[in-house]
Amino acid sequence: MIISYQGLESFKISHGDLVLALNPISKESKHKSSNFGSDVTLVTTNHPDMNGVEQTSRGDKKSFIINGPGEYEVKDVFIKGFLSESEYDGKRLNTIYLISFEGMNLCFLGALSNPALSSETLETLENVDILFAPVGGEGVLNAEEAYKLVVSLEPSIIIPMHYNETSLKQFLKEGGGERNGTADKLVIKKKDLEGRKGDIVVLKQE
Repeated sequence: MIISYQGLESFKISHGDLVLALNPISKESKHKSSNFGSDVTLVTTNHPDMNGVEQTSRGDKKSFIINGPGEYEVKDVFIKGFLSESEYDGKRLNTIYLISFEGMNLCFLGALSNPALSSETLETLENVDILFAPVGGEGVLNAEEAYKLVVSLEPSIIIPMHYNETSLKQFLKEGGGERNGTADKLVIKKKDLEGRKGDIVVLKQE
């Protein structure tokens, strides 16, 4: 599995010929958007900074769009979406996704602003391998809120997103002041998770 960071909350996750897009940035956003074809596109929040589904279909290849709570199965990828809250640029709905494939569980928090998750959501998120968490505040979790939540979920790897340098430093400080790596991409297999607990990996924006 290869995970690359497109900025803000946008990620490209690929395994073989399968490509997932998480919160692609729309051309309507003031942030830089990336265009790449994906098999599945997940959108947590209906905002131009996160709902650029037009960026992930290419030619005859149309991406399967998931933009809300529910259970989905697409090309051996199992996805569960849970309703939550965001205050990013105004009050709006947010969906937390649990993505399971290649023997790993990925949790994508999206533009989450309220760290108090429902008991149903917490129960489902008991075995998270890789957690994507917003840490920048201003309508999403701030560094302190984010760290308390991610520690409670006990993931093997934490990937911070939606941050500036100040909020990233604060998040790393909450985690003891260390990052466990800065990489252009995260290339990982299930066996690589053994012995890892709460490792913070900062990905460079492509």
